[in-house]
Formats: sequence, structure tokens, C-alpha cells
Amino acid sequence: MANVAVVGAQWGDEGKGKLVDWLSERADVIVRFQGGHNAGHTLVIDGEVFKLSLLPSGIVRTGKLSVIGNGVVLDPWALLDEISRLGEQGVKVTPDNLMIAENTPLILPVHGELDRARENQNSVAKIGTTGRGIGPAYEDKVGRRTVRVADLADPATLDARLDRLLLHHDALRRGLGLETVDRDALKAKLLEVAPKVLEFAQPVWKVLGEQRRAGKRILFEGAQGSLLDIDFGTYPFVTSSNTTAGMAATGSGLGPGAVNFVLGIVKAYTTRVGEGPFPTELDDADGQRLGERGHEFGTVTGRKRRCGWFDAVLVRQTCATSGVSGIALTKLDVLDGFEELKICTGYELDGKKLDYLPTAADQQARVRPIYESMPGWNDSTAGARSWADLPAEAIKYVRRIEELIQCPVALVSTSPERDDTILVTDPFAD
Repeated sequence: MANVAVVGAQWGDEGKGKLVDWLSERADVIVRFQGGHNAGHTLVIDGEVFKLSLLPSGIVRTGKLSVIGNGVVLDPWALLDEISRLGEQGVKVTPDNLMIAENTPLILPVHGELDRARENQNSVAKIGTTGRGIGPAYEDKVGRRTVRVADLADPATLDARLDRLLLHHDALRRGLGLETVDRDALKAKLLEVAPKVLEFAQPVWKVLGEQRRAGKRILFEGAQGSLLDIDFGTYPFVTSSNTTAGMAATGSGLGPGAVNFVLGIVKAYTTRVGEGPFPTELDDADGQRLGERGHEFGTVTGRKRRCGWFDAVLVRQTCATSGVSGIALTKLDVLDGFEELKICTGYELDGKKLDYLPTAADQQARVRPIYESMPGWNDSTAGARSWADLPAEAIKYVRRIEELIQCPVALVSTSPERDDTILVTDPFAD
């Protein structure tokens, strides 16, 4: 059976939640493979809104196995809060429908405190983090001083992990003017939460391998967007993990051969939250209109998103770095009523034309978009479920995007409702 990886192909907020939910109905296993509770998905099911940060989107579907893979950094208190909130909405989360990789690193209170303290320093440029400790937790993972889920089962191992962790953190905290960590209080908090987390712990790599051999369909769910990738994003204004499709393998314990189709989620225009370069950003009435019509506020942070025209250069680049098989174009209906639409087809930098975004930060900040104009449309695309429901100009816009990004459109989403989707290519087809 075909397995599908879903990744954002811009700066996040592309509408992955709806598409993952739409696909998860046909999948058996849904795996979250990177990021933390800084990412957010909004699902609308039968008129009810579900807001998820850590839990895979499949958790709201009965009969599905949801998995948090080792590529995620897990705040155990945020997880339990999210499980509790879903319970109030009638979604029961148990070890029968949720599994957490034993080797998943934990986000501790010290990570969030360090994250916020560094972001508040006036002497350095702000990255625009959510302050939830995601970056410091990944730093401790690669620094080999993290506490992992399995460590909660053995107090002696936990002692050794905390000693190594706090040797590093207390030195940092003193330099930032913070008090050193109360080690005993931190250990007590972890031991208190341990049994509630450990009941979900499993050797995920093994279970997923068994599921694959049994012919189960696996859906790999990415968070954020490819332009926030630690290697290929607009560094340093990026997240702390790899957000491209290759992370689906290392963040779950399955090899790259397990992914048969990579679906890149792409908004019909461009948005960004936080700091960093944004070549097609609009500070005019068109940008304001996009933000208002698209309800562009972050699911987790509530921060207003910056808005701009569609950037085909960036999407072509992320389709290449993630090996995207086909894109899902979302929020096409937000463009209804624009007399003229613009698409960025290239950049100008110091009198030279570029067909890619350069790596150097100063160059990224100085590139200027080269636009191609297209006529808009007055008829509504909201709720369209077939090509016949779309205005001719909207179809031309979609087809032009395909040409420019050198990748086919597999799906078109025309509203937040899951069924308002035009299926062109089935990602799960064998």
C-alpha cells in the first residue's frame, strides 16, 4: 500500500490540518515526525473546531493509530493539557489510539525559560520564536544531554540525565541573570508526570515496521513549512528541526523507502509569521485584504501573519528539496474578487536576475520580486469540488502555478471544510 508524507511547502500555516484530516480518513496510521507544540493545526469536522499542537491530526478519527515519533520534541505537560481539552470535546485518547516513541526528547520548563530569556535580549536580533522551548530542547538533543521518554521509567537514569543537563543550563542561566534550576523540584515534577506519559511509550520504529509489513497505510504528518527548515530555510529565521520530507524517515524510525508520495501543501498566496525575509510581502491594501479574507492569525500564537503574493520561486525550491510528488493548493477562495493577481517568477539582486533564493542572509533580505500579472475572477470558488465549479481564470491561475513550480497539482482546497476539495491525483494510489 502507498504511504504519504505531508509537508508544508512555504513558511507554514498552509492549511495542512484540513488536508491531513482529509487523508487520515483513508490512512491506518498517522505519524507526527518533527517539531513541537509550537506548530498548530485547525480541523473543522461537522462544524466543530479542533485545535491541535502536538497530537497528530488522526487522533480525532476513530479506528486510527496516532504516533508521535522520535523527531518530535515533547512537552509532557502540554501533551496532557491537549489530551484533556480533546476529552472535553468527546475525543478519548488512550494507549489504543496514541503511541509515543520511547526515544522522544522532552521539553522541560528550563527550555522555555531559556528560549524566552534569549529572545528578550536586546543585544541580539530576534529570531521570532514562540518561546515554548523548542529550540533549546533540540540543542540538548544534539548535545547529548536531553531527557528522553524512556528515561522517566528509571530514577537512576533520570538523575544522570538531569546532572548532565543542568551542568549546561545553570551556566547559561547565570550568564543571562537567571536563578539556577531547583533540581529536586524539577525531578519531582518529572516523576509525577512520568506514569501518565509512559503508558503511551512504545518502540515506534518496530511497531511502524510491523504495520508497514501488514500492508497498513501510513500518513506522515509534518509541522511548520519547508522554508523554516534548519538547513534549507531562511536561516537563522527558521525552526530547530528539519521540516522537509526527508525527516519523515529519521523522525519515525522507518527508512526513506517507506514514503511513496510526498504531498506539498501550498497556499494560493504567501504568508509568514515572525521575523525574516519575505520577498513578496505586501504592506498595502492588497496585503490587508489577503489577511482579513484568509483569517491570517496563528493557531498557536494568535500572531498576525504577514501576507504577500504567491512566490513561485520559493515553492519550486521547496518542491525540489522535499522531493514533492504533487501539491495541494489551499485557500484559492481567498483570491476571489481580485481584479489582478501577481505571481513572483524570479528575483532581481544587484542588477542580476535569479531563479532561486540565495543562501546568504544579506542577499535574501535584498532580493526584489519579478512579477507576472494575471487577471483575477469575480465568481466565487468557495466550496468548489470539481474543475467545472471553478471560473476559467481560476483554472488558468492554478495551471500557471503548476508550470512555474515544475510540479503538478494533486489537490485543490476551496474552504476549511474537509469535503470542499478537488481531487486531481490520489496520493494513496499504488
